[in-house]
Amino acid sequence: MPRVTFVQPDGSRQTLDAAEGMTGMDVARHHGVRGLRGECGGEALCSTCHCYVDAEWAARVPPRDKKEADLLDFVWDRHERSRLSCQLVLTEALDGLVLHVPERQL
Repeated sequence: MPRVTFVQPDGSRQTLDAAEGMTGMDVARHHGVRGLRGECGGEALCSTCHCYVDAEWAARVPPRDKKEADLLDFVWDRHERSRLSCQLVLTEALDGLVLHVPERQL
């Protein structure tokens, strides 16, 4: 069972268990993680699940597809580790993934 840690802008951390195949957004919504709303339900249409992949994990997550990359052009404070958490499917290979919630989304 993969685990994912969400880090809030104030540094507080919440580590949660996830079923394999869930997305980061699914876990965030199920547990009420502040700042990751996922208003489109995971369809990669709204960017309300924008997050930053922790630097230690950046090279280990699958690359963005074109749709995600295009949508990320419209997020506030995008940087090289910006991702849509709805596009991060949790597997055993991503057990321990750390995602940071952007300050502006709160």
